[in-house]
This record gives sequence, structure tokens and C-alpha cells, in this order.
Amino acid sequence: MLVVEELRVEVGGRTILNSVNMEIPNGETHILFGPNGSGKTTLMMTIMGFSGYEVTHGKIVYNGEDITYKPIHERAQLGIGVSFQRPPTINGLKTRNIVDICAQKRNRGIDIELMAKELNFSEFLDRDVNHNFSGGEIKRSELLQLMAQDPGLVLLDEPESGVDLENMVLIGETINMLLHRGVKYAKGKSHKLVESDMNKSALVITHTGHILDYITADRGQVLYNGHLCCSRNAREILKWIGEYGYEECVRCAMDIQ
Repeated sequence: MLVVEELRVEVGGRTILNSVNMEIPNGETHILFGPNGSGKTTLMMTIMGFSGYEVTHGKIVYNGEDITYKPIHERAQLGIGVSFQRPPTINGLKTRNIVDICAQKRNRGIDIELMAKELNFSEFLDRDVNHNFSGGEIKRSELLQLMAQDPGLVLLDEPESGVDLENMVLIGETINMLLHRGVKYAKGKSHKLVESDMNKSALVITHTGHILDYITADRGQVLYNGHLCCSRNAREILKWIGEYGYEECVRCAMDIQ
């Protein structure tokens, strides 16, 4: 579903990513580990097409189509969705309306009330987007928008960040529903829940690895100083990082190569 080839990215004239190669097959969830400042968010923002992230070499291919220089809205319409670590507050825009916009742009009729109920989020629908929301409420708002959009490729930037244990269980269940259970919320259906025909993939960015307690990952990768240096079982990587740290993890990967 996603192929990143020899990607080099500059931010403000400074090279952040250097010759990054990555493949995420249809239906797979990949975990991206890395210390703070390693370039994880830069990679996600570049895949999504945000300004300020200049691709100086390489390309990004989504479902066989080169999207390296496509604008954000075209990537979203193709089926790429993103959940930010720290999304902005949008005063004057109700959460219900932005969820409806996400669905409309993908030509989907949805039952917003049912979706919000599943996320224990009904009371927030008529509040401004993220205004005075807690960390867990912000994450649920982001996931509600993603569920409305129903993207084929989901980019999640540290979904466990700022979330307490009670909210984390719900968020983990919601991510699994979004990625693996294949259900969508459609208007006019007697039971509301129907199977989705879209094979979903995901790139989940994490610093701590706590998200692995709640979702199933097919592969783990390590980004260190702008280089993608390891690819193997996500839990094995997390265990190694916990015992020896990122530098030793990178050293091990280099020895194997």
C-alpha cells in the first residue's frame, strides 16, 4: 500500500531524513520506534504532504500512485488519514461538523451519533474542536474523524501520548476496530454496522511503545538520526530498546547487516 524509496527530507534547510526506505503491505500495521528528534514525525508529515517538509530526493508511492508532490487534500481524498500527537484547537467549528466534513469528502453516509457513542464521545459533538479537551478526549476526537474518513492508510503519531489508562483501553479498542475489524458506520442499515471492503494499513509512531499493549502490530522499525536502521518483530525491538537503549539497538542492526 505504501512504498517510500530513498527519501531525503529537509526542514528549514537542515536534512532530517536521509535515504529512508519503507514498505507497508496491504492490511499490515507497522510500528515506528525512535528517540525524540529522530525524524519520526517528519516522516509522517512528509507522507501526508505538509508544507515545510522539502523532499530533496526519492519518492512516496501510495497504492501504485506517485504522491511525492501531491497536495494534502489530494492525498486525503486518495485515502490517507492522520492523527496528530498535538492537534490544534479550532474555535468556532463544532466537532460534529468536522466529522461530517471528513465523511463527505470521501462520499460516505455515516451515523455520527452511533460512532460517537462507541467512543463514549457523544457529549463532545457540539463543542468546538479540541477546545478544553483532555489528552484522552483529543485522541478520541481524532479517531472519530478518522473513522468518518475511513482511510486506507492510517498515520498515528504517538496515540498513547497524554492519555490515562482508562482512556487508553478505549483508544486501543477503537484503533483495532479502525484497522482490523473492518466495520464502518453506514446510514440506512438496520444494524448500522457493516463490513468495510477496504484493506487497511497503518504506520503508528511511538516513543515509549506502550501502544503495543493495546494493538496488534505486524512489523516494527527503528528510525534513528534520520536513518531507518532496523526492521523486525515489534515486540522484539521494544524489548531490546528497553534493555539496551536505542544506540545498542542500532549497533545490533548494523552488525546483522
